[in-house]
Amino acid sequence: MQINNTDIDGRTQPYLIAEIGVNYFDIAEQRDISPLSAAKEMVSEAATAGVDAVKFQSYSADQLASKHSPVYWDTSEESTESQYELFSQYDDFGVAEFEEIATWTAKNYNVDFLSTPFDFHAVEYLEDLVPAYKVASADITNHPLLRQIARKEKPVLLSTGASTIGEIDKAVRVIEDEVQDPEICLLHCILQYPTDPENANLGMIDHLDTVYPEYTAGYSDHVPPDDGMVTLLNSVVNGAAIIEKHFTLDKSLEGNDHYHAMDPEDIRTFRKNVDRMIATTGEMKKKPIPAETDSREYARRSLVAATDIEQGEEIAREQLSIKRPGTGISPMMLDIVVNREARKRIEADNILTWELI
Repeated sequence: MQINNTDIDGRTQPYLIAEIGVNYFDIAEQRDISPLSAAKEMVSEAATAGVDAVKFQSYSADQLASKHSPVYWDTSEESTESQYELFSQYDDFGVAEFEEIATWTAKNYNVDFLSTPFDFHAVEYLEDLVPAYKVASADITNHPLLRQIARKEKPVLLSTGASTIGEIDKAVRVIEDEVQDPEICLLHCILQYPTDPENANLGMIDHLDTVYPEYTAGYSDHVPPDDGMVTLLNSVVNGAAIIEKHFTLDKSLEGNDHYHAMDPEDIRTFRKNVDRMIATTGEMKKKPIPAETDSREYARRSLVAATDIEQGEEIAREQLSIKRPGTGISPMMLDIVVNREARKRIEADNILTWELI
């Protein structure tokens, strides 16, 4: 898979997406600035911290949810009682705002601009702004929307939260029916806000990779970040080439997606830990490495004379000990050395070499 100029499968660090979503509205209110200014500030902070892409959400509450849609998130963290009520608070951005953010991002930072379309209109106006389309888990069964996205012939990042393999398979076939050789990333996701760590089930990433070896596997995370960003790091261990994580500038803000989001420092920690993990992974085939050369020679053992051994004397087992360094005859050759004759006198504690016997 390739997104813009990034070869996703040809790099060691995962392609990291900062899911800004609609968190900029809360940041704007907190800092008494415009939502557009807050959005740009969040892009700047995420890009500087080291992400590959920033992602927003393009929706209209009227097109997304019925006024009678019940919530499915933790209401102790987000107290809004209906989906429509929540979404209607954060749907002020449209074509003009996203065009400005996308253009501003491309001009100032080497990161990709992405946004998840939640309706047909958003698919159309995002076409010239995004290098790839992200599909939310909740729309994996929205085949009409998938078809329209597939026809744009761009990479598709498909979240699979709360989905069966059968549902994923049908979504993949819908995309394949519309475009030849599509580029698809299947993002493992748990559709629980926030996701309890024991529910993360990161082993499912490998399962997606096994079932769909022709496509890229990734992870969309809703687990509250820990100090070491262990959940995201574990997703890399389990094969995630693309990672999406909600992003905020203040994790203490109430509501929406701040309570399970990463901040700039989390991004830096994650990148540093991935570099460390890659560095410590090293060679995949077991063999001695150059740094072990001295250890192989001096930390191993040799056969050593336990007593004085006279020239021509047949060497007995009790005349031999096994000591460091390993510069002489290896203990592996003990049975071959016993009963051989000494070519010359060997003083006690001398290391045996083949020239001496």
